[in-house]
Parts: sequence; C-alpha cells; structure tokens
Amino acid sequence: MESILSYFETIPSSHRSLLLVGGITLFWVLEGFVPLFKFDYKKWRHALPNLFFTVTTVIINFLLAFLLLKTSDWTVANDFGILNWLPSMPLWAYIVLGVLLLDFVGAYLVHYVEHKVKPLWMIHLVHHTDHTVDTTTANRHHPLESIIRYAFTLSGVFLIGVPIGIVMLYQSLSLVATQLGHANIRLPKKVDEVLSYIIVSPDMHKVHHHYVLPYTDSNYGNIFSIWDRLFGTFMKLDREAIVYGVDTFRDSTENGSIKGLLKQPFQKYRKPTQ
Repeated sequence: MESILSYFETIPSSHRSLLLVGGITLFWVLEGFVPLFKFDYKKWRHALPNLFFTVTTVIINFLLAFLLLKTSDWTVANDFGILNWLPSMPLWAYIVLGVLLLDFVGAYLVHYVEHKVKPLWMIHLVHHTDHTVDTTTANRHHPLESIIRYAFTLSGVFLIGVPIGIVMLYQSLSLVATQLGHANIRLPKKVDEVLSYIIVSPDMHKVHHHYVLPYTDSNYGNIFSIWDRLFGTFMKLDREAIVYGVDTFRDSTENGSIKGLLKQPFQKYRKPTQ
C-alpha cells in the first residue's frame, strides 16, 4: 500500500493522460463488441462535442491543480481534517476511507446538489442532454460545471484532510469509474447487479440518465454505490426500458452542438414532467 500511495503522490501527467485516453479507447472498443444499445448514429460525430468538453474539463483541472496540492499539504502539515482527527488505523484503511469520503463530497454530494438547485441543474443539464450515452459522455461537462465540481473536490480535500497521494488515487479511480458507468456496454445482468453492491455499475448509472423523473434524480454516485443506498437515492429500472436525455430538452440537434451546449445553462428553466 505504501508503494501505491508513493506512486500516486508523484504520478506523472503523462500517466494520467494515458489513463484518460486509454480508458476511452478501451471502452470505445468494448462498445463495438458488447453494446447495450445498437445506436443508429455516427460515433465520431457524436463524440466531437463530448471530447470538446472533456478537453475543457482537463484544462480547468490542470490550471487549478496547484490549489489541491497546496490545500492537501496544509491539512497534513497542520493535522487538520477528518482523517487526521481519527484514531490511528492501518494504512489500507486510511487510504480506503480517504477515497470513500472524497467520493462522497467530490462526486455524490455535488451531483445531488446540482440536481436540486435550479441554476446548477441548468449547468449540469449539458451532461444529461446526450441522447446516445456512451463512454465519451463521461466528461461531457460544461466548463462552469467543471469549476463547480472542482470546488467541491477542493472543499473535500480541506475538510477530510487527505494527502495528495490519496487525492490523485481518487481522481484516477473516479476517471475510470465514470468511463465505465457511461460506457455503452452490456454486462450479464447478474454480474452487473453484484457489482452494483460495491461500485456504480454500468446499468446502475444508466438509470440516472433516463429521461424522466424520478429516475433522473437517482443513482448519483460515481465510484461507490454505498452513498445512494445509504441516503435512499438508489433506484432500479430495467435497462431495456431506459430512454436517454431530458424530457423537456428533446432537441437532439441543439443537444449535439457545441455552441448550443455552451449556451444551454443560460436558457429558461423548464419544469420537468412527472
């Protein structure tokens, strides 16, 4: 565990880039062999706006990365934060708890808030208006949402008091988890169900992308499924019944345009149907 933590403390940018590109490539290929839905679409054309927003997310996180490092170093140096206030524990437990709590603040909590606060929902809407969800949808976030999510992660690092090695490990796991969750792949139902007791499985997350409530407001988790089960936001829906998108924003042309998506948060709020 010490070697793992040591590696992520100094993980090269090239390795993180490889994780991003390699993950997209792996799941892109798997989507061709075991697709959940056989979409009638031009895969590269669909991917372009999603990859554009992936790049903006990477740029924003890269420009603000120093704040994570400074905050993490400060909490460790000053014994501040939840992890530093708890009794001594084995290193493996320390790492697991750190990742678990970061997943709660940096993924589940911010995601929940984005669905409950109207202005934030309009920003998050860019992610949900994809009508053909696949692995490229994973980082389809408006630049404003990238900043919001970063702010929550930064707050989590401060409140939890995690060393930078755990922060980098969490972000790496989060990246792979979101690519898996959005990938248009069909796992055996029993396998997916068993996985969903521990992590957010592909079928579990697809429910969140169903186009109407209450399913849209469920399954907020990213890495671990424990938070949805603990807070009562876990829901099931047969994967064959899932329809992607948002009921009040059904214009697939506008929702597939970079220009249209950049303007989407500034449109008038539309009350969802029940």
